[in-house]
Amino acid sequence: MDFQVDRDVLLQSLTHIQGVVEKKNTLPILANVLIQANEEGLLITATDMDMIISEKINANVSTNGSTTTGSQALFDIVRKLPSNSKIHFALLDQKKLKLVSGMSDYELTCLSADEFPILEDNLDNESITIDATSFLKLLNKTKFAISNDETRHYLNGIFIGKDEGNKNLIAVATDGHRLSKTSINVDDNKNFHPVILPKKAIFELLSILNDQKDDIKVISTKSKIKFLIKNISLISKVIDGKFPDYSKVIPSDERIEIKADTAKFSTALDRLRALSSDRKGVIKIKIERNNLLFTIKDITHGGGLEKIDTSYSGPNLEIGFNSNYLIDVANVIDSNKIILKAKDASSPIVICDEKDKLSTFVVMPMRVV
Repeated sequence: MDFQVDRDVLLQSLTHIQGVVEKKNTLPILANVLIQANEEGLLITATDMDMIISEKINANVSTNGSTTTGSQALFDIVRKLPSNSKIHFALLDQKKLKLVSGMSDYELTCLSADEFPILEDNLDNESITIDATSFLKLLNKTKFAISNDETRHYLNGIFIGKDEGNKNLIAVATDGHRLSKTSINVDDNKNFHPVILPKKAIFELLSILNDQKDDIKVISTKSKIKFLIKNISLISKVIDGKFPDYSKVIPSDERIEIKADTAKFSTALDRLRALSSDRKGVIKIKIERNNLLFTIKDITHGGGLEKIDTSYSGPNLEIGFNSNYLIDVANVIDSNKIILKAKDASSPIVICDEKDKLSTFVVMPMRVV
């Protein structure tokens, strides 16, 4: 195997796969990246046995071949080489890969490509096409509500389903204390099988989609999901479990509506939570005519009060909340106005976005003395 490749092109590909490479494992091969060279260029692949990512990149290949080498070491070397430089690779034998760039000369330890595990790509369903920017928004607006409770594994990801008319793709995440639901328009998603997408796959997609503008193709089954993003293929196992009926969690009754400036709402809460010694940032919100009053009392750091204007004219109401949950929601609101729909001190609050009618957020209250 012998080829030359642009440093910047290889670095981008290695950056994409770093989140998939298994750092702690019992199989040394899983810490390696598979490099396959042929007339069409390079195919770079990494896997942790639950997810596999492959990317095709351009390279000047003199001799076909394949090998695997340590992903982290290769990434660190390439990252520290000068931008716009060229890198020459040559496989000396089954255990050594030579890397030369300018005055830099390395010999990297290899393991045979035959040892590298490849997940079966037996996804025969028809794909659906999704705008990459819209799908990125879908993930960003729900990821903060993913649960970290391993005892309820079915909440450790984002549920992605579809509406009855097969026109919208719906994403929901909840940790039992808050819920985020959003959706995007997809022309025809009748071939999409609802799945719970695991956290690792979500954050890998976020890394890839941040610099992608093209449409992506998605194929889903009961056990796997595949994303085709330009020259990248990502296959992930999905979470085996039943996601709760989120429609029962979102209140549909009549509620008091409070509208406030999103930035002022978020920054006021952020200042107050600086006083929280337990990092939960538990605050009390007093809703009164044309005002929202936020207060916090902490045994260690003291107390504080913040007031912001609102367009509210209903009865006074006091509700306790984890300020972190409210800030997380405010951070994904597109509009400069945040809409809060409250009922009483013991009922969850519904938060809406004026600019995004397809997104709804629910936050449970907390008892504050």
